[in-house]
Amino acid sequence: MRTEMTQPERVLWTALRAKRFDGTKFTRQVPLGPFIADFVARSRKLVIEVDGDTHNDEARDERRTAWLAAQGYRVVRVSNDDVMRNLEGVMQIIGEALAAAPLPTLSPEGRGLK
Repeated sequence: MRTEMTQPERVLWTALRAKRFDGTKFTRQVPLGPFIADFVARSRKLVIEVDGDTHNDEARDERRTAWLAAQGYRVVRVSNDDVMRNLEGVMQIIGEALAAAPLPTLSPEGRGLK
């Protein structure tokens, strides 16, 4: 896990943290199996990945996405450039992904979310 976020990650984290976006709790640098996800909304099973300019390992991305999908997660990938130049558009994409994600429900016993 990295302790220092990139500038685009900081910008996106500012928009997502503290339930600022859609009232959804996001966490950052989340271990999920053999991977570390940039941002995760666990309650909505949504992973947000911010890919850098030198990011070019499509085979690894495909394996990662397939593994996350097998765990029930959906993955949204955005580029550093998009975050820095079009944050509004990035937030719209994330909003659409959240709208398509199931909302958490109470368990039949009424003792928490399932």
